[in-house]
Amino acid sequence: MGKGGENLTDIADRHGSVRGSAKHRYSEIYHMLFHPLRQRKISMVELGVLDAPSKGDENVEKRSGSAPSVKMWQEYFPKAHLHGLDLVDVSWLNNDRFTAYQCDVDDRDQISDAADEIHPAPTIVIDDATHASQHQQNAFLELFPRMESGGLYIIENLRRQPDELEKPQFTKTAALFRSWMAHKRFSHCDPLLEAEFNALSEDISGCIIEPVNFLKRRRDQVLVVHKK
Repeated sequence: MGKGGENLTDIADRHGSVRGSAKHRYSEIYHMLFHPLRQRKISMVELGVLDAPSKGDENVEKRSGSAPSVKMWQEYFPKAHLHGLDLVDVSWLNNDRFTAYQCDVDDRDQISDAADEIHPAPTIVIDDATHASQHQQNAFLELFPRMESGGLYIIENLRRQPDELEKPQFTKTAALFRSWMAHKRFSHCDPLLEAEFNALSEDISGCIIEPVNFLKRRRDQVLVVHKK
């Protein structure tokens, strides 16, 4: 263990998180981004608390113990309070540093209602919910404006949209943020949503998009947006 404490990847692996070395390796970039915040008393938001079910195992009750990220984040951030938004009730996970909110990311009003309960303003938001583009964008539009200055907004599995949820012809989240990176302006098939995103543009100091396992031949998977 180095002077800065145990690496997030080691913690992720110990708790069985897919963010660790066995699968996505997101923990590597997260450790680089989050280490300066590690000892701060921050609010952190995670959308999608339960691990995705294995194929053929959609029973939520069977997955009731499958939330390794809660223990992982609470160990990594010993002073943080984690707020978890999920479609199902995960309040059995509540403790003095974790609060669950039952929330359908298809409904912006529900996201807004949950966000109104989160204090202080979030420093980190990680979207690991449905991965459908419209849901990712709903959450960003509601949560990003509420974040503190200097906060980091992250969307995982950026190009793994589920066919059964993705809206046909709807602008993909990766393409949306690629347009901002190229032109400092969002381009969207829906002019109303385009206007909403561009209204937030002046609050974005920059963003990065990384491919899976950081291999350039792989598809974009992690978006990190830094708030001014």
